[in-house]
Amino acid sequence: MKRFTWFNVTALTLGFAFLYLPMVILVIYSFNESKLVTVWAGFSTKWYGELLQNEAFLNAAWVTIKVAVFSSTLATVLGTMAAYVLVRANRFKGRTLFSGMIYAPLVMPEVITGLSLLLLFIGIGLDRGVLTIVLAHTTFAMCYVSVVVSSRLVSFDRSLEEAALDLGCSPWQAFRLVTLPIIAPAVISGWLLAFTLSLDDLVIASFTAGPSATTLPIKIFSAVRLGVSPEINALSTIMIAIVTVGVISASLISKQASLKQQRDEQAAARG
Repeated sequence: MKRFTWFNVTALTLGFAFLYLPMVILVIYSFNESKLVTVWAGFSTKWYGELLQNEAFLNAAWVTIKVAVFSSTLATVLGTMAAYVLVRANRFKGRTLFSGMIYAPLVMPEVITGLSLLLLFIGIGLDRGVLTIVLAHTTFAMCYVSVVVSSRLVSFDRSLEEAALDLGCSPWQAFRLVTLPIIAPAVISGWLLAFTLSLDDLVIASFTAGPSATTLPIKIFSAVRLGVSPEINALSTIMIAIVTVGVISASLISKQASLKQQRDEQAAARG
């Protein structure tokens, strides 16, 4: 086992400081009494109260949450199906094209993706709003889900599915009762990743959003042009707290699922 050296400790400290120190400063100044975000005038929570009275931010937050939930759910379903086909299906005509289309959004610039989706929606006469943002976020998030689930399916023991089929299960029952519970941590991780990507997206949403649907990143970006206000700091602090709780919860759920799987495997080996 490698020991920590002063160089490693210094590099690690500087790296964490570069990543998290701006967030810590943002959280601290969200409790600033002064309206000037660069001048500390005492501790206060009034900006959180002001935020709760800001209808524009609240409406944008509600739109963002709706879009993130629907798009991440659709992306998880479609991404899991795509991963299953890519890993389990034999060589079929058009497989290379299919895999290329699945993974293309990973390397495609978001500006190109957003512009192409905008032209598509205009071409088919679809009014921009919540639906178009959901479709756009599903398009680019499902490839991330596919990558996560594929990595789990590659290492999956197919003899478990074969045993279920031999015992009389249909392919769908074998997938639902055997495969899906085992790959559930990867599916949950894919959903959380897709949710985070949708929650954070600005470029694609700016192309596909309409006047009736403004997401929170677009609203924050528009407000920052006029200067950073304490309300934005408060809103960002709330988002950091939500993401932190989500990450910790997902880690605990994945850990419990892994432990349960290990116990089941040990019990099956003994039995």
